Amino acid sequence: MPHLPLNIDVRGMTVLVVGGGNVAGRKIKSLLEAEAAVTVVAPELSSEIVRLAAAGAVNLKSGFYEPCDLHDAFLVVAATNDPETNRRIAADASLRGMLVAVTDEPGSGNCTFPALLRRGNLEVSVSTNGTCPGFAAVVRDLLASIIGEEYGSILAVLALEREKLLTEGGHSTYNNKILRSHARELINELTEHKERVP
Repeated sequence: MPHLPLNIDVRGMTVLVVGGGNVAGRKIKSLLEAEAAVTVVAPELSSEIVRLAAAGAVNLKSGFYEPCDLHDAFLVVAATNDPETNRRIAADASLRGMLVAVTDEPGSGNCTFPALLRRGNLEVSVSTNGTCPGFAAVVRDLLASIIGEEYGSILAVLALEREKLLTEGGHSTYNNKILRSHARELINELTEHKERVP
């Protein structure tokens, strides 16, 4: 089933992660990188989550999930090791119209986490719509070997150029053409020994 790829600004938004293991830890890391306000509910926690809580990076509620834990959450991540609990969390969140990702059974939720490659402000995400996250990670890693850190630098240059063009005005189609042309030139300078960008 096709999904809508969408980047969401979650800075300061409350995200509930239910689960305290390694899978929950990986989701928490992504959420903290996006500057979300993360609350973790779990009876047991990995050493990494304990470390994050001790540093004040996440809020903790020790114990098992209860529907009241959903209060004020913008996004819910069901990451327990119990499929039935994850399904119950998803059902409760869905009834409230919340975004919910279920780590072990993505079809139970309404959103998934893609495998993400960051190069400065350039973000490339790879998704299998939850059917095989491991494959998405392999493809992401392959792209990482092609798209180096220098692409983030190119983006920074182009973003400044775009800002200047917007300030000066002009037709957006013309401006878009200029930026695309310059982007190709900069990338081709990096990859002269490879096939040139069409």
